[in-house]
Amino acid sequence: QVQLAESGGGLVQAGGSLRLSCAASGRTFSSYTMGWFRQAPGKEREFVGCINSSGGSRSYGDTVKGRFTISRDNAKNMVYLQMNSLKVEDTAVYYCAQARIGTSYSGVAGDYRYWGQGTQVTVSS
Repeated sequence: QVQLAESGGGLVQAGGSLRLSCAASGRTFSSYTMGWFRQAPGKEREFVGCINSSGGSRSYGDTVKGRFTISRDNAKNMVYLQMNSLKVEDTAVYYCAQARIGTSYSGVAGDYRYWGQGTQVTVSS
């Protein structure tokens, strides 16, 4: 069983930055693609981005491309989401997720097996 724990959420003004962290349990963290998703009230879960097992490839959702950056530290079992130029519409609960084995990268929530509890990000105008 893998456990994921997000941290770093909070309240920030539009134009500001936040860095989310996700700590993962398990000895094989470096074997899996990791992803970030978000969900705003009344909306469906949205793909933010993902990073492959080695950290050499990344993919981002269109709404965050150029503003958000995903990174990982396999030695520490950590994955990060650096969010810059935040907008009010970025307000959501952000979730870290671990992909199913063999998934290189995917924006489909069903391709992810384990999920964290989420961390709230609120961007004020």
